[in-house]
Amino acid sequence: MRKRSLMGFAAVAVLAVALSGCAAGDGASASDKTVSLKIWGWTAKTQQVVDTWNKTHPSVQVKYTDAGGGNDSAAKLRTATRAGNAPDIALVEYQTLPSLVTAGVASDITKYTKGIQDKFTEGTWAQTTFDGKVYGIPQDVGPMAFTYRQDLFQKYGFGAPKTWDEFASDARVIHEADPGAYIASMPPTEFGSWAGLATQAGATWWSVKDGKWTVGIADEASLKVADFFQKLSDDGVILTEPLLTPQYDKSLNDGKILSWPSAVWAPGVLASVTPGTAGKWAMAPLPAWKAGETTVPFQGGSALVVTKNSKHPQQAAEFAAWYNASKAGLEGMINKQALYPAAIAGQKLASSQKPPALMPQQTDFYKLAATISKTAKPITWGPDVDVASTTFTDRLSKAINNHTAWRDAFTATQKAVVADMKKNGFKVTNK
Repeated sequence: MRKRSLMGFAAVAVLAVALSGCAAGDGASASDKTVSLKIWGWTAKTQQVVDTWNKTHPSVQVKYTDAGGGNDSAAKLRTATRAGNAPDIALVEYQTLPSLVTAGVASDITKYTKGIQDKFTEGTWAQTTFDGKVYGIPQDVGPMAFTYRQDLFQKYGFGAPKTWDEFASDARVIHEADPGAYIASMPPTEFGSWAGLATQAGATWWSVKDGKWTVGIADEASLKVADFFQKLSDDGVILTEPLLTPQYDKSLNDGKILSWPSAVWAPGVLASVTPGTAGKWAMAPLPAWKAGETTVPFQGGSALVVTKNSKHPQQAAEFAAWYNASKAGLEGMINKQALYPAAIAGQKLASSQKPPALMPQQTDFYKLAATISKTAKPITWGPDVDVASTTFTDRLSKAINNHTAWRDAFTATQKAVVADMKKNGFKVTNK
């Protein structure tokens, strides 16, 4: 859960009242009886934002519990739901949401979100919508971007690559000039990154329509990505070593790894391991597969869901909307939690913040992040991401070590996912 911990860095008439600014007073329930809600999350200083709600909404009081993030949190939610004691609201990562929907954890809150959809871009909202139903309200997002050593790229005579072909060309120039230097490391352990790159190339790894799933992890777009990066690896101009290990961090500090194709949260991560290089980095749009294309996928981020155990789903959905789309909630998210908001208004608020410590000279950082986010699209996750991730990492690692075709790892992952889904009773169109 590196992204979770270091990123720290979407109703009816009642909901409209909450989103208009949540003035002091109830704004949440027509009843005089106090409603108590429980929320699970993990991001730093969530309690402070919850306290702001509680002060202005005496009729709906929220109690926060830090339940950890990612797969651990998802597993806890499934267990708690089966026991009938899940919280009313829970923060979940986008990639775990489909599994929580199919497990009967997350509620369909479509009827409570009619006044909020336009607070988010189409791609952002799509991350919490499945088969036409809404299961959560987006909180933070991570549109993919390219973080690079601007000073060293300039030394070699070029700026940030605009296309992946330019990336490949730059990789060769860098490594030829300094055999110990590499443009980036693309390890098999970064399942989310590979899903993002494939999505950018046009892949749809999971999709569902009328209850029927289609798996596309081994589609032509994905195999194209596999072949492209295998060529660079075979030529020895990129690394495949794990990220954020002592060796990786040393290479960053020594100027031997020059970029990280990741997301807008990357500067916060790098600043913690290479503080001495601050001012030498910059962020640019992710290289495109075709010149002129600007759409990138989201990588990382989370949403608030209302669980099926909640006895107060309307009030729970209202709180989620307030947290993720009201001025008060967004200000808390930015100022207290240092998250990059999913809401359009939140991204505008973030534009007034100082640039990340890693690149204090890039005063347009948040403006650029908002521009990238405007047309970003979601990675389409499925109900068995854990099976996909484990299989993919194992098979791609073996392909790299055995010098066999990387595309075979994508094919093997698809077969494993389809078999797992069929075994668990999902209707799958793939044969």
